Amino acid sequence: MAGWRSLLKTATESDVRKSVKEPEVREALQKIFSDRVEFDVPMSRYTSLRVGGPADALVFPKDREEIVGLLQFLSDHRIPYGVVGKGSNLIVRDGGIRGVVLDLSEGFSGMERDSSDPSLVIANAGESLPRLVHWASDQGLSGIESLIGIPGMVGGALMMNAGIRDGEIGDVVQSVEWMESNGEIRDVSKESLRFEYRHFEIPKGAILLSAKLRLKKGDPIEIQERMKKCLEKRHEPKGFPSAGCIFKNPPNDFAGRLIDQAGLKGVRIRGAQVSDVHANYIVNVGSATARDILSLIDLIRERIREEHGISLELEVKVMGEASGKD
Repeated sequence: MAGWRSLLKTATESDVRKSVKEPEVREALQKIFSDRVEFDVPMSRYTSLRVGGPADALVFPKDREEIVGLLQFLSDHRIPYGVVGKGSNLIVRDGGIRGVVLDLSEGFSGMERDSSDPSLVIANAGESLPRLVHWASDQGLSGIESLIGIPGMVGGALMMNAGIRDGEIGDVVQSVEWMESNGEIRDVSKESLRFEYRHFEIPKGAILLSAKLRLKKGDPIEIQERMKKCLEKRHEPKGFPSAGCIFKNPPNDFAGRLIDQAGLKGVRIRGAQVSDVHANYIVNVGSATARDILSLIDLIRERIREEHGISLELEVKVMGEASGKD
């Protein structure tokens, strides 16, 4: 850690606001992360909707020590940061993201059974959620099979409390481990956690590291059969980039039903279109920009508000800055 900090300090000697655009900042990040840092990265490569302007820097930390050192460096120089997973529930605006974006998929994947309690599974935030679901099934562990078909990583699934009517990931969480912005690691038990519909509250600037999930023993064949039935119930558009459901369901109703009833299926703004398969999906039918998608979102929300008096809330996350053209 000392070497980490000293190298970063030599790059920027005074604790003042810095930009990742500055050569000395880029040099410091390059020395530490080598080929695990990219600059001016189009986030369209890292979002399932295939939209998004450039992030100043995208880093792939390999361990917790690197994150601690990086957060201290960013704090010292007031450089903003954020975390992205598979980008399957994310819209990045066309102006891109200022600061540093962390991707935990390389250094923070993996899952294992707890040695002291085999019904407890430790899943790292950078692990693929679909892979975790299949692994649990192979292990004869039940409780998350309803999450099959939901893309993304464990960290993202926790942040949005991913799930369907049959269950959410928050239902099985025993504890969650995160790193706070000052580098302190906290392991918080379920009694102190607050899961809500498509939302999980953690301190501002904290980075999820792992979660312990309380699962139940089951027959792998029966678990796989339930997974198959869950997949059969999912009606998702195929063939075009999307980000899953765009809106949260309002109380006692379904966003897709309201959008469909409003006659908005198939409505298009340039490259963004309301799916004609599932009205709560927006698909990129060709060279859509984030501006196109957000304009279509605004149109939908205005129409539903006019016709039903309901303000639809976004389920997807929106990051970044608008472009100069917006």
